[in-house]
Amino acid sequence: MTKQAADKDIKTVATNRKARHDYFLEDTFEAGLVLVGSEIKSIRAGRVNLRDGYVQERSGELWLLNVHIADYQESGPYGHDPLRPRKLLLHRREINRLISRMQEKGYTLIPTRMYLKRGRAKVEIALARGKKKYDKRQTLAKRDSERQIARALRDRHRK
Repeated sequence: MTKQAADKDIKTVATNRKARHDYFLEDTFEAGLVLVGSEIKSIRAGRVNLRDGYVQERSGELWLLNVHIADYQESGPYGHDPLRPRKLLLHRREINRLISRMQEKGYTLIPTRMYLKRGRAKVEIALARGKKKYDKRQTLAKRDSERQIARALRDRHRK
């Protein structure tokens, strides 16, 4: 399958836009999720919030916590808990590597994007290091200066 055909099969459901603001993202991984029926229906409807989510290690497995998947209205009383922990599906080698990296000071795993790939829900998790307040200010100042430079160049070309 070509890259373009693979991209057509992917539908992004939710992104964590705050992640790049709060963290330095170093490496990303694709993980599957263990879900119940009403959860996948809510995901397909795009009713997901990744903002406060994080990944935690429990007895050698990785779990996605604090990700809100809204109730599916048609499930009635048989729905799911919106904030329940969800097991991530990765290869054992990847899990071991991520757990060892998470134990280093300052590293955490956060969800950056949830998408449907060939009908299956996947979550993109990133190995991240938290930004300090001065890092955030520095990033904003850099972005501001780049925007001013681009604007000045654009205005110069118009004349």
